[in-house]
Amino acid sequence: MLNVVVGHSNDPDSLAAITEVIEQCQDNLGEKRPQAGILFAAIDFDYALILQEIVLAFPGIELIGGTSDAEISSLLKFQQDSLALMLFCADEIEIYAGLGRNLSQDPMLATKQAVEQAKAKIKHQSLSQLCLTFPESLTVDGVVIVEGLKVALGKDIPIFGGLTADQWKFAKTYQFFQTEILSDSVPVLIFSGNFLFSQGVASGWHPLGRKGKVTNVEQNILYEIDGKPALDFYHHYLGGLPPSGEYPLAVFESETEEFYMRAPSIYNPENGSITFLGEVPADACVQIAQASRDEILGAAKTSIINALNNYPGKQPDAALFFSCAARRLLLGTRTIEEYQLAQEFLTAEIPGCGFYTHGEISPLNSGGETRLHHETFVTLLIGIY
Repeated sequence: MLNVVVGHSNDPDSLAAITEVIEQCQDNLGEKRPQAGILFAAIDFDYALILQEIVLAFPGIELIGGTSDAEISSLLKFQQDSLALMLFCADEIEIYAGLGRNLSQDPMLATKQAVEQAKAKIKHQSLSQLCLTFPESLTVDGVVIVEGLKVALGKDIPIFGGLTADQWKFAKTYQFFQTEILSDSVPVLIFSGNFLFSQGVASGWHPLGRKGKVTNVEQNILYEIDGKPALDFYHHYLGGLPPSGEYPLAVFESETEEFYMRAPSIYNPENGSITFLGEVPADACVQIAQASRDEILGAAKTSIINALNNYPGKQPDAALFFSCAARRLLLGTRTIEEYQLAQEFLTAEIPGCGFYTHGEISPLNSGGETRLHHETFVTLLIGIY
């Protein structure tokens, strides 16, 4: 049995907010005791107080989370400057947390430590597993974090979540683990047992022009496409417009037509290079992508419909959503419509929770390898047989 509840408050006072959130959760829990939880918080709360109150209210809880650009839930829909908590009560599922510290010093070691700490508590290692994570975004390339987790978990175990954010300050993000407040860390929550899940991944962006091949790149700095400056590739299709979040790069998976997105950050007009917010693979095929506001919003609908159509059970017990801070910026006052579109297809009984990230984490498709995404809306549905 899997019971999931959500609490969400937009009270600016930390104590009042967490008190309201805990009361909401307790009202729906009854006598049930939550095994694990995820917390998403705006950047200006008293996290020490909040985490302490959660652990006092739910002793022994396996808790992770992080700071966000904005928060969403089935209670308050889209909010900024709020506090959202999702709790999991599981009879047949083991859910355990782990933490990797000093991520920027050794990403492979930190991700390994996080996974090993969580997995050491799991009694039945042979059952299906899934990982949630909300790591640092400013000190390490998210691609490196994802690759480290894939090595530690095994590539067959799907990973979902997002990089923590700080409302476009790009100063410091925080990760939560039990009562600890950290930066430069990677918390994980591993589910193990007889559970069901499905996913939906959509951006709304569509490629324009022809594909080019990455011919010179150093991690996230793209120098050349088809042997010419990357900036020339952009200028050819955008009429001299500079690279921006409105025109990300679609990176294609091998020979398929499926792609994930890389958002440009800065560019150098002297050498024609473009720096992206995540690593771009050498020799990859790429295209510039564009989207209207309606198409960006429509991706939320596509994401949830695909997740529901692929769900292998009757009805999921929880829905998690991970959307991009860049989507929120581009949508402006219409951002609230994103979750409204997604919620249209969920029954009122299904609790939902999520946040706006500096990079979304999920497989590109069911059964595929986990990727870091930009400007994408990810839906994760979880339930039991």
